[in-house]
Amino acid sequence: MSIFRIEAKDKNSKARTGIITTDHGDIRTPIFMPVGTQGAVKGIHHHELKEIVKADIILSNTYHMYLRPGTDILENAGGIHKYIGWDRPLLTDSGGYQVYSLSGMRKIKEEGVKFQSHIDGSYHHFAPENVMDIQRKIGADIIMAFDECTPYPCEYNYAKKSMQMTHRWLDRCIAQLEKSPELYGYSQTFAPIVQGSTYKDLREESAHFIASREQKINAIGGLSVGEPHEDMYGMTELVCGILPEDKPRYLMGVGLPENILESIALGIDMMDCVLPTRNARHGIIYTPNGIINIHNNKWKDDLSLIDEAGIMDYPVKHSKSYIRHLFKAGEALGPQIASIYNLTFFIWLVREARAHIELGDFYEWKNEMVKKVAVRM
Repeated sequence: MSIFRIEAKDKNSKARTGIITTDHGDIRTPIFMPVGTQGAVKGIHHHELKEIVKADIILSNTYHMYLRPGTDILENAGGIHKYIGWDRPLLTDSGGYQVYSLSGMRKIKEEGVKFQSHIDGSYHHFAPENVMDIQRKIGADIIMAFDECTPYPCEYNYAKKSMQMTHRWLDRCIAQLEKSPELYGYSQTFAPIVQGSTYKDLREESAHFIASREQKINAIGGLSVGEPHEDMYGMTELVCGILPEDKPRYLMGVGLPENILESIALGIDMMDCVLPTRNARHGIIYTPNGIINIHNNKWKDDLSLIDEAGIMDYPVKHSKSYIRHLFKAGEALGPQIASIYNLTFFIWLVREARAHIELGDFYEWKNEMVKKVAVRM
């Protein structure tokens, strides 16, 4: 049974709106998903994610939750939703990207990956089978295949061998899920991942392979890892033309506001990135009119509101000068306000995209917004 219903399509692009149904609620697409790697979106309370940011879904990470607090604690709690107090949909990445990023602390073989914990240096082993078991115990609504994310640049032969191994791992993931039941009385949806670096023939082959496995969600990985934006868009367009239209397409790790808008136009439904909160902690604030570096001296005496566009449902309105003061004074409230605002903006952006798709003028609106959101103010 499908979990996805398309509601509207744009006449001048591949953009569409839809609803993904999970047992913890509906996800309205296109959607940007805040990243709560360790069971929390940094510096933001869950009630703020719901009431101010208005997040339909958040992410957590298998690698991090496996290492700490550990799957035994999560299982005893009744799954991650109960453990962290989040009653809306939640997705877990498989940990493949985190293992890939530990280049000096892991070994990749056909059977799986041996790696050292970044916490205490202890050795662990991830394979398709135990990563599926771990994600069963964590209990997310959407769980990801265990794959290898190749770096950029990547030699063709390495990219091909890695992609083929990812495909073999996918079949092992599916086989393991078929014999390991869901644990908490609600459904989990599995998503395989297209790989192939920036090589057209590999991306085509991988997209066809993933589509042939007939899962309810399909993801695109291995992009937004340093390649030019033109390559990211080219690979995304190619893969979206192959993956089935009636299933959600998830572009992993994207990204900048302009990347989000262009990806929606190419047929992407789901996106995530740590960028809104990570950059917020460094004083970078995204707005409908461009990007603010709050450390710059030009904001010192600027008493205009950070939310000039009025996109936040926030009980207190703060000026740019005040937020700059908080950063300069080392007050934790500064990064917290910036994080809340950035996530609110990112989710406002995809909801505006949804509204313009429904109105029928998305393509024109997107072209104007892409110019605005990339401007340094």
